[in-house]
Amino acid sequence: MYFKRIVIANRGEIALRIMRTAKKLGIRSIAIYSHLDRESEHVKEADEAFPLKGDSLQSTYLDGEQILSIARKANAEAIHPGYGFLSENAAFAKRCREEEIVFIGPSPEAIDLMGNKINARKFAKSVEVPVLEGIVGDHKTLLAHSEKMKFPLLIKAAAGGGGKGMRIVKEPKEMQQALEATSREAAAYFGDGAVLIERYIENPRHIEVQILADQHANVLHLFERECSIQRRFQKVIEEAPSITLSEEQRTAMGETAVRLAKEMKYSNAGTVEFLVDEDMNYYFLEMNTRIQVEHPVTEMITGIDLVEEQLKIASGRKLGYQQDEIKINGHAIEARIYAEDPQKDFIPSPGEISFYKTPALFPERVRLDAAFHQKAEVLADYDPMIAKLVVWDENRDLAIERLHMALHEYEIHGIKNNLLYLHTLLNTRAYKENLISTHFCQQYTQELNSLMKKGKEELNPALFYISFALFEWNDVKADHVWQEIGYWRQQGSKFRLVDEKIIDVEMLKEDQFKIEDQIYRLETIQIEKDEIRFEYQGRRYQFYHSRNSEGKSFVSCQGFVYELERWSELQVDLSKLQSKENLKADGKIVSPMPGKLIKLEVVEGQKVHKGDVLAIVEAMKMENNILSPFDAVVQHIHVKEGDQVKNEMQLMLIETSS
Repeated sequence: MYFKRIVIANRGEIALRIMRTAKKLGIRSIAIYSHLDRESEHVKEADEAFPLKGDSLQSTYLDGEQILSIARKANAEAIHPGYGFLSENAAFAKRCREEEIVFIGPSPEAIDLMGNKINARKFAKSVEVPVLEGIVGDHKTLLAHSEKMKFPLLIKAAAGGGGKGMRIVKEPKEMQQALEATSREAAAYFGDGAVLIERYIENPRHIEVQILADQHANVLHLFERECSIQRRFQKVIEEAPSITLSEEQRTAMGETAVRLAKEMKYSNAGTVEFLVDEDMNYYFLEMNTRIQVEHPVTEMITGIDLVEEQLKIASGRKLGYQQDEIKINGHAIEARIYAEDPQKDFIPSPGEISFYKTPALFPERVRLDAAFHQKAEVLADYDPMIAKLVVWDENRDLAIERLHMALHEYEIHGIKNNLLYLHTLLNTRAYKENLISTHFCQQYTQELNSLMKKGKEELNPALFYISFALFEWNDVKADHVWQEIGYWRQQGSKFRLVDEKIIDVEMLKEDQFKIEDQIYRLETIQIEKDEIRFEYQGRRYQFYHSRNSEGKSFVSCQGFVYELERWSELQVDLSKLQSKENLKADGKIVSPMPGKLIKLEVVEGQKVHKGDVLAIVEAMKMENNILSPFDAVVQHIHVKEGDQVKNEMQLMLIETSS
């Protein structure tokens, strides 16, 4: 018999995902939420919801005792931790056992064994699972040993996971700073500052195997996922199955993952991750003792609900499948939608989403696991992932095309995001031909940026300006825009494309517009509240418009988003408008995102060189280095370590060194 009531000790899309299966099984879902999440969808969708006391991650979603107290108060029989937060916290799993509340996951002993990379490597090696050789120790020991190793090296948080606390070091002079930063991240995210160094494999693939194990010593695998497309060591696109593997390799890796789980007496869902080199040798990387972010692609090709299996296993049931009964059907791809700016090294972009339009969904072919389904606030306190768009088709080529179509229908205004980046990446020859590795995003940065720029140039910017003008005119009197032309002409028709140039849009007739001495004629114009459709030169276009709470306007089409302002509403001195290069040259160093200033690397009066790290701002669980744009002297520092900083807030002033 299933549980009757479970606490979901998480938030966002994974909380909603667990609720969906719980509802299907007749289990009541109990949500928890911080004060920042009180209006979140996971709170509204739950059968019951309890507030968490506290103002930080540590005092809310990471406060195991408070969550256990809520579980007791709610008469819950079990807690599902989702992923992240307490999902791989052995101490919390142990406390659940002590309180006789079922932890929907593996035993504390299994979490503890696999949670520390050093212990996990030792165990894997002891059961004849191939591993990469590495070193562990204090800073002095690691520095001494690294001098004898061949670079590049990889530094990892010993207790890490999910791409956090990892750095590539290409030469010895980078070691000291990299060790300090990795140790600091490790302590902040995992409560353990220990790090290890291992040989870095050039151009590896990241392939992982999904396993299920019940409490009766039955273990099976649900094949593999290809997770090689990553940025900042975090996955961006995942697929199942991996077309890289032969059937023999697939069988070998699956059996290796099952053997590891059996030897450690594992139960519940887990993922054994491998690095695969160019000769197709595979090495144990880590085991994630929880449900994975990318679990939907496995569900799509096997038809097995992994959350349902987790609940069955935790309630004591035996697995209902034999290994030979599980088959691969078709191909699935997942794209993670992030609040980040791909053209600025993927820096986080929290803030207000003023318009949110999702693709048409088809349960068996297009799936969206999202934190919300309408415009919302993306908080700087949490991970930057907004949603996971998952598609299925009969083969990889068709799945890529289906994902293209779905991304084409996705629109987000108000924050930087990676929709266009994903669409562009899928279009590259290298991705289509499976010429990928974990360095793909870095390797093709220039090509991807060039393709995005080319795509933007091919879609005439004038159409965005005209669309924006039409939206603005339509706001004057929504029932009949054409009667208000005279009003608009009196008000002026200049627009500023933010950070770029002034545009003068003039309406000549109801279907003719003039921009910089060029005439544009549109046909079959249809205007709705936030959408305009028209034809131009025989092609049909669809534009979307939104305005956020600060009055900023956005217009988008086919994944391209322009931020525009009505010039007549601006109080701006034209003489003060500067190019982006000039703005950098004024010496004002600002934060590129809201977050926490965790370290100042300079002091007043210090000389710095172009590219030197001035400060480190933590946002959305990632550290972001603020670099000096030129050789300079630090004149004044306006902030101190530990300060919360806002987007574009001035951190310090530097002046060009003579």
